[in-house]
Order: sequence, then C-alpha cells, then structure tokens
Amino acid sequence: MTDIQLYNTRTRRKERFEPLDPANLRMYVCGPTVYDRAHLGNARPVVTFDLLFRLLRHVYGTDHVTYVRNFTDVDDKINAAALARKQAGDPRPLEELIRERTEETIGWYHADMDALGALRPSQEPRATEFIGQMIAMIGDLIEKGHAYAAEGHVMFRVRSYKDYGALSGRSVDDMIAGARVEVAPFKEDPMDFVLWKPSDGDLPGWDSPWGRGRPGWHIECSAMSHELLGDSFDIHGGGIDLQFPHHENEIAQSCCAHPEGGFAKVWMHNEMLQVEGRKMSKSLGNFFTVRDLLEQGVPGEVIRFVFLSTHYRSPMDWTDEKAREAKETLRTWFRLSQPEQPDPYGLHSVVPGLANDLNTPEAIRGLHMLATHGEGAQLRAALDLLGLTPSSDWWCKGKEDRSEDGLMVGLGWSGSRSSDEIDLAWKLAFRWAGLRRDRNYPAADALRKAALLGGLELRATKNADADAEILDSFDLTALNGMGLE
Repeated sequence: MTDIQLYNTRTRRKERFEPLDPANLRMYVCGPTVYDRAHLGNARPVVTFDLLFRLLRHVYGTDHVTYVRNFTDVDDKINAAALARKQAGDPRPLEELIRERTEETIGWYHADMDALGALRPSQEPRATEFIGQMIAMIGDLIEKGHAYAAEGHVMFRVRSYKDYGALSGRSVDDMIAGARVEVAPFKEDPMDFVLWKPSDGDLPGWDSPWGRGRPGWHIECSAMSHELLGDSFDIHGGGIDLQFPHHENEIAQSCCAHPEGGFAKVWMHNEMLQVEGRKMSKSLGNFFTVRDLLEQGVPGEVIRFVFLSTHYRSPMDWTDEKAREAKETLRTWFRLSQPEQPDPYGLHSVVPGLANDLNTPEAIRGLHMLATHGEGAQLRAALDLLGLTPSSDWWCKGKEDRSEDGLMVGLGWSGSRSSDEIDLAWKLAFRWAGLRRDRNYPAADALRKAALLGGLELRATKNADADAEILDSFDLTALNGMGLE
C-alpha cells in the first residue's frame, strides 16, 4: 500500500499517515458561510482537500473514505444579506428571504466547485439541521464547568482547557495581548467565546434552556463532526485563516465535551492566495469570484491547474500569465490524452508526489514526463486522478492569435485537433503572411490555393497579417505530401 506523508499543523512536522481505521477513514473540512458567491480564495481549500479525498480513495478504496464538508447557513452575514433585500423593497418575511438566500448560494457554490472538477463530499451537512446536537453539547459543557450562561448568552470558559493555544502555538495571555477580543460585561475572561447568543425580532432563532437564540460559529463544526464522524476521526482541514480562532476553539469545545476521544488526529491547512502579487481586496480592485473567471472564459480545469501548480502549504499567486500558460499546457495534454483509454500505469508518475504531503508540483513534473514521451493513455489516467478531466471541448476548438518575426496571425479551428495539425497550420499561416509582406504575391497565392485543397483557409484581414481557419476537410498527410511542412 502507498505510504502517505502529511504535514500535521498541530505537531508542526510531516508524519506518516496511519488511519484510525483503514476501512473507515474520516475527514472533516470547514465549508463556506452561504451568503454570497465564492471568491477565488474560497476555492483553494476546496481543490486542496478534493485532491486529498481523491488520493485517499485511490489508496484505501472509494467505499472506505468519508469526507464531510459543512454549510454554515445561520450567520450574521446571511442575515445582513437578507435584510438588504427587505430594505430594497422585498415584502416577504425575513425568514423566507434568508432561506431563499442560502438555497441560492448553495446552488451557486455547487455549480462553481463542480466546474473546478471537485467531487462532492460524502456528506454536506447544514448547520440548521444540527441545532439540537449543538444545544445538547452546550448543555454538557455547562454541566462540566467549561461553559457558563450569562444574559441570554452561553460562553466557553477558555482557561478551563489547559491545552488551549496548542494548535496555533500561542498562550492565552499572548493571544489577549496580540488580538482584538470582544469586550462584554458578562464575560468572565476576555478570551471566552460565544457558544449561544440571543435572537431578537425576525432573526432566526431556536428555543433553548437559555432562551430563544442561535449558535455561535465555532460550536457548529464541533457538533456536526461529532455527530457524523464520532469523537475521534482522522483529518480536519481548512484554510490557514481558520487556524485561530475557529479551529483552536473547535478543539477546546470538542475535547472538553468528549474527553474520551481525540477529536482530529491530523490537522491540515492550506496557505492564502494573492492576485498578481497582492492580497486580494475589493479596495485594490483585484477581488473576483470563481464565477467571474468562468464567465470570462477561463475553464475550470485551468483554474484548478493554476492552484495545483503551487504546493498547498505555500502562498499562491494568481496571475493572468499563469492562467494563459496553464491553458496552453492543458490544451496540449488534452489533445494527446483524450482520444485514449486511461492506462492506470500512468498513476505511478503522480501518486508518489501526491503521497508526499500533496506535493502537486512534483506530480505535475510527472505529467510533463508522460506528455514528453507521448504516453497519452497513461497521461489520461494521471490527469483524471488529479481532477484535470476536461468538462467541455474548449481544448479542441477556439481562436488564437500569435506573433512571430513581426507578423501577427490568427488561427481558428473546431473539433479535436492534434498538436501536429495545429503546428502545421501555424507554419503555413506565417509562411503565407511572410510572402505577402515581401510582396511575393504569386508564391503567396499558390500557397493559399494549395493549403485550401488540404483543408486550411488563409485570408487577409484588416487587424492582422493573416487569418487562418482549419476546415473539417483538413488533411495533414496531404499537406505534408505537398512539401509544405
């Protein structure tokens, strides 16, 4: 069996992965708060842990891996989005607007992540479906002295958990000194955090021993992971921005509520994303969603490939140039691999890299090697494992512009075209444009007629030196036979 090494954030070292039960491997990843479109940074953990899910299924078997990723569908941001609709004139009750917003956003999320080649998790629980379990867990924490009720709130008593801060490597006092904490008169300690808070008016709320209210963010994941995966499971993942306070608080709650278990054995975090070397920000004008890129014509496989080109524990920089390079690389690979039936032997070129703490740059070097040696069937199997399967035929048709030796040429095609066909078409188009530039019109006209007989139409254009179109009748053998290669 493949030996998998994973970096454990909690121990700060790479470790040999040994599942608690190889026949029942369990992973929990924090999912989105569903109030708006997923931005590009939201997609990085999706791709990272989808890849891990694929690797674990490959090694341990599809039926032996459970992947849970939640939807937070009760949150102040969701309430604010619904309130904005109401203030804009929507007459419906706020509760109905909230439900509509969450359903709409979950639909968007699924469509966008599907486009990135991400498999749906085994289970996708919604926080509102587990309110009873949250209330029970909070009550248990109060009974054990780890939480207290005050003015309609329930607060977790942070100093009651001696290992608080182990994940992020900071003491409670250091955290207080270096962080902004909410000051409230009912808090025993500035670091205590909310497990339950009151709901007023039309805001979503549920009856509880502490009054009508709704859960705090952190308790949601603790309750859902325990209900679905037990008090001990293998892997907990998410973005590095969740390490503190969200994951730190999850550990404290869960270990205090279920001291007989170990909660998550391995903690994994992906690093943050930048755009053109700068933090993504609306104020900088470089903030965009996954849907923005898809609608601009960037295929989901290209977005995924750019993500995979950087190791998940390194900061990632999205650039237009990387997207262009990724598109051309995938176009070449898809042309080589898609006509073939997958050959599982190709997995030997990528699995060792993936098993080395998801070392995707190493795996991509394996893909390049397969492509260089023309191993189309093996390449297809390797691409499929990495989730780089084309979702449409963008790679076998399109319109490109290239410049060479001072000439600008456009080339269009449809259908599945080999790299040899594309290369020959470019050569002919540039040769024709060069003859016209040199005013050698008789030779240019002879070339144009010969190329048309072979299925390549060459045209003059106002915006470029030449415009070429590969026709359905394109015959590589005929063109080569004319000595035009």
